[in-house]
Amino acid sequence: MSLSSAFTATPHAIFPRATSRRGVRCSVASFPVKFDLKTYWTDLIREINQKLDEAIPVQYPQQIYEAMRYSVLAKGAKRAPPVMCVAACELFGGNRLSAFPTACALEMVHSASLIHDDLPCMDDDPSRRGQPSNHTVFGEDMAILAGDALFPLGFKHIVSHTPSDLVPEAQLLRVIAEIARAVGSTGMAAGQFIDLEGGPNAVDFIQEKKFGEMAQCSAVCGGLLAGAPDNEIQYLKNYGQAVGILYQVVDDIREANASKEKIKGGETKQKVKSYVSVYGVDKAMEVAEDLRYQAKRELAKLDKYGDQVLPLYSFLDYAADRGFSFAPE
Repeated sequence: MSLSSAFTATPHAIFPRATSRRGVRCSVASFPVKFDLKTYWTDLIREINQKLDEAIPVQYPQQIYEAMRYSVLAKGAKRAPPVMCVAACELFGGNRLSAFPTACALEMVHSASLIHDDLPCMDDDPSRRGQPSNHTVFGEDMAILAGDALFPLGFKHIVSHTPSDLVPEAQLLRVIAEIARAVGSTGMAAGQFIDLEGGPNAVDFIQEKKFGEMAQCSAVCGGLLAGAPDNEIQYLKNYGQAVGILYQVVDDIREANASKEKIKGGETKQKVKSYVSVYGVDKAMEVAEDLRYQAKRELAKLDKYGDQVLPLYSFLDYAADRGFSFAPE
């Protein structure tokens, strides 16, 4: 799963906004977005990076921790899951101090999933986030152990670092259950399995599970930490899944437009079944347009929170347009 994969900046949208063939789309009000997402996001990256560095000190056995830190602290990581978690928590008036432990845990879980996805027996990717994959540097055995260690460390970090005066135990248990669900046999693991095994009409399931689950979980966890009502948690769930898939669809379209010869006639191995590889760029652009509409429709139900919803609107527009780039931290 790769919600925060590296990209090359472009000021242009991937798909046309004004030429939609779905006239009904125009009925969803567009919230006036005047929000400096780049500054908001960059500031959070600095805070999250510091907290992640503190959360994974090198200890015995040293090599496992070095492998864990190599992936979690990779330069250039966008920290999209943690940022979405914090933004969702603050939407409902939550204190970001209550969100940081879960935000860090989401990045640990995200990194663990990437380590395992990159293995030769899975997606067989030699690089990740602009550097060699974990198994390329530390070996397959150590990469498996590093991923295995990061999953439970994330849960432990939530329990041991979330301020009990800010988040009641019942809410915290729901957060832990949500993360467990997202990464388990009905979530991201299921998506990886179907990606390996294939099958007719598998692309929707793969995209939802491999890419939608992490973003959905991140948004939901932020809402749960702030004590959002269940109906609004459902809005976050729908929003998060749409944004997570949209982010990956746009990545695939950008890659296809940058090197079209890699797509023609299946000349190269498609490591993940995508809308581009299965249906082509034009269809993928339609899917991206529809996903953007779906996400905005869910956010419109939260407009009563005023400016607090702006980060999530801006995050959505960034997923579609990639209007700025990040300086390496």
